[in-house]
Amino acid sequence: MGPDGAPALTERPKPTPRGPRPVSQRTKPAAFLRGVRDELRKVAWPTRDEVSNYSMVVFISLAVIILLIFVLDLTFSKSVLFLFKT
Repeated sequence: MGPDGAPALTERPKPTPRGPRPVSQRTKPAAFLRGVRDELRKVAWPTRDEVSNYSMVVFISLAVIILLIFVLDLTFSKSVLFLFKT
C-alpha cells in the first residue's frame, strides 16, 4: 500500500517513444516568425542608462583582471629568471 492508502504500483509505466514529428505538424515560416516576434515583445529590454552602466562595469572589471594577470606574469617571470640565473 502506498502512503495515501492506494495500492502501490509494482511496475513503472513504459515511456512513449519520441521520434521525429510528422510532416503535417511542421510550423510554417510565417507562423514561426510571428512566434519569434511575440516572444521578443515579452523580453525586458534594458534602457540606455542600464546598458552604459553594465558596459562600464564590464570594462572596469576587464581592466582590473588584465592588470592582475600582468602583475602576476611579471612577478613569476622575474622570479624564474632570478632562480635560473647563472
